Amino acid sequence: MGLVLAVIAVTFNILSGGLFLGPENLYNIAQQTAVVGIVATVVVLVIVARHIDLSVGSVMGFVGVLIATLMYTGGWHWISASLAGLAAAIAVSFYQGALSAKLGVPSFVVTLGGLMSFRGAAFLVADGKTQPVNDAFFQRLGGGFDGAIGVAASWLLALLVCVAVVLATWSRRRAQAAYQVPNNPLWLDVALTLVPIALVLAFVATMNAYQIPAKDAPQGVPIPVLIWGGVALLLSFIVKRTRFGRYIFAMGGNPEAAALVGIPVKRVTLMLFVLLGVLVTVAAIVSIARLNAGTNSLGTGMELYVIAAAVIGGTALTGGSGSIMGSVLGALIMQCIDSGMLLLDVSIGVRYVVIGQVLIVAVVFDVLYRRLTGETV
Repeated sequence: MGLVLAVIAVTFNILSGGLFLGPENLYNIAQQTAVVGIVATVVVLVIVARHIDLSVGSVMGFVGVLIATLMYTGGWHWISASLAGLAAAIAVSFYQGALSAKLGVPSFVVTLGGLMSFRGAAFLVADGKTQPVNDAFFQRLGGGFDGAIGVAASWLLALLVCVAVVLATWSRRRAQAAYQVPNNPLWLDVALTLVPIALVLAFVATMNAYQIPAKDAPQGVPIPVLIWGGVALLLSFIVKRTRFGRYIFAMGGNPEAAALVGIPVKRVTLMLFVLLGVLVTVAAIVSIARLNAGTNSLGTGMELYVIAAAVIGGTALTGGSGSIMGSVLGALIMQCIDSGMLLLDVSIGVRYVVIGQVLIVAVVFDVLYRRLTGETV
């Protein structure tokens, strides 16, 4: 997927006359991908557990409009409004998760109903009116004007990430040696460590090179990207280091066997949907902060993009396998294709056709790959 992303970027850069890989376009891609990326990280786990959620866009719209309405009409502080939105999202997710986990109603049916119901709820909350957001600090969370951390903080962050990558490689080699597990050749591990370091440094240099015309200082890394990165790291930790994460993959591999060995399948499913509600709220906050308003159309079509990002990133629709890093690459691929076609002045109809076919190609590739490797499709 990383190679595919590189090919897409180089191709669009050539076709756009060098505009695609310019600092301004890459800065915009990073910001635009963050909302989809935040939701896609947890949708990966939902699909891994053999469920689906078609209502994420509608719930995000409902929560976003609710937060904006409480701030603008109700005069609430953004923190208390966000907590109210979080409570609403958790209640929605608990309701939909309980129908699937406790009563056995297919999540496809439950969330399909939610897709329509909560889009209507978003309209009812604000009576169909757009709710502006005026809090200056809250607007920074969307990555707009002054919505980045600046040059010095960006380089410091890059340094910390590079040190963490080196320490992770060193710790892995040391652990494998202690347990007499063969290590990769040293030169190979050095090369595999230098690749992410180079990518991090290149990314930060590009973000620092972008400067808003109305502002004299460079921007640095956008705050939405930091939130996305933090979410991805947290869910990666949950997947790799917690019992809850291992349960999700066990359930996806074989739900009946998971129940027989004592895994609380219903409770884990319910917790997973609640986690989805939490991250949908985070995405809603970032989205309305970026738009400076809560609108009824917020999150429209989001379900297509997050599911596509998960599948393109290698998550099997049959459950049991997937990765958080894959969802990051999948979201970037989706946004790069969309942004590249926008730069080339491709009509919105053609863009939708291409994005839809990319999703189909990813699923076909997944099916063929599993047949060739002997996995169950």
